[in-house]
Amino acid sequence: MENKIILEVAIMLLSGILFGRLVKQIKLPNVTGYLIAGLLLGPSFMNIIPTAMVHGFGVISDLALAFIAFSIGLGFKFTYFKKVGSAPIIIAICESFGAIILVSVIPILCGFDPKFAIMLGAIAAATAPAQTIMVINQYKAKGSLTSMLLSVVAIDDAVALIGFGFAVTIVKTLSTKNTNIALSILSPFYEIGVSLLLGIIFGIGLKLILRYFKKQSNRLPIIIAFTTGIYWCSEMLHGSALMACMALGATIANISSETDEISDIIDEFSPPIYMIFFIISGAGFEVSALKSIGFIGTLYVIVRIIGKMFGAYIGGRITHQEKKISKYLGPTLMPQAGVALGLIVVASKIVPDYSSSIRTTILCSTFIYSIIGPVVAKIALEKAGEIKDTHKGIKKIRKGCHTI
Repeated sequence: MENKIILEVAIMLLSGILFGRLVKQIKLPNVTGYLIAGLLLGPSFMNIIPTAMVHGFGVISDLALAFIAFSIGLGFKFTYFKKVGSAPIIIAICESFGAIILVSVIPILCGFDPKFAIMLGAIAAATAPAQTIMVINQYKAKGSLTSMLLSVVAIDDAVALIGFGFAVTIVKTLSTKNTNIALSILSPFYEIGVSLLLGIIFGIGLKLILRYFKKQSNRLPIIIAFTTGIYWCSEMLHGSALMACMALGATIANISSETDEISDIIDEFSPPIYMIFFIISGAGFEVSALKSIGFIGTLYVIVRIIGKMFGAYIGGRITHQEKKISKYLGPTLMPQAGVALGLIVVASKIVPDYSSSIRTTILCSTFIYSIIGPVVAKIALEKAGEIKDTHKGIKKIRKGCHTI
């Protein structure tokens, strides 16, 4: 049995490398390749990764989620916010909660279980900036919209995790028979407070210990121990494990001068973990469930984009941005991958009865967004006048999408 697991891990890693390289040829992110590899290796097709193995890799999932959240926190520097001002923060909050609210409310109005709808809404806030940034670099987009987009995506996932934390506590409250209104209201603030406090304590501790260890070979196990340790402590104290890991990263980012070195260590260690995590996520995709999620899947894809666009528009108006920022920022925030796929794992634990529907809906939408997202982002930047050579840009995007 152990030898079989080792063989399956080897197959997953090699398949991830292969499909990651293949999807790059058609201008799609590596994550899409990992999901496709998992889908083909999973129970729906080759069954090399059986259902039992999909459910048995909980440790890998938790480890990946911990490092995803920690990495997001490392980018949360107060000096950066002083530099860019409050506008990107306000816009990020508006577009994230625009997606959360609409994706939660519309399905409820259509008759879906509120717990299921709220979890979908919470996941909808997350954005995968890699594809949009790829478009910016490919077409050398420049201007106020591009600058605002880069600032918003830098903090979008942090806002999404905070929104997700609130949503989880609401769903937990709905799932219990406790009718204490005061306790229900205070519960989200308790979770966030505990998570932030743990993040600060562990962050200070990590900084102090790293003073005495300078070699990467020594620092890596220490960072892993602190990241997994805070994840466990937060779970035990009924806080938000993801928010605690993010708070740990944010604390290090703001009190340590070695943030870049720590980030480099994580970047060296985490790729195989992320790869296995996303392949397992793809393997959990149930093709047989496609029929049952046809309506909600379509609703999710459409309503999430409307929520992002409406929220970005409102945020732009509140902060008195140029008209083109309010109008075209939303469509550039379409892609959804890494963090959203991670949140599936947490959501499945909160509402296990809907785990299959949530996983299938998010994975399907991720595939759709990964294909149309870069094209829509390119069109938005072009209409905003930030991609100058239109004719050349059209040729490039056609070439990039030729084999899709």
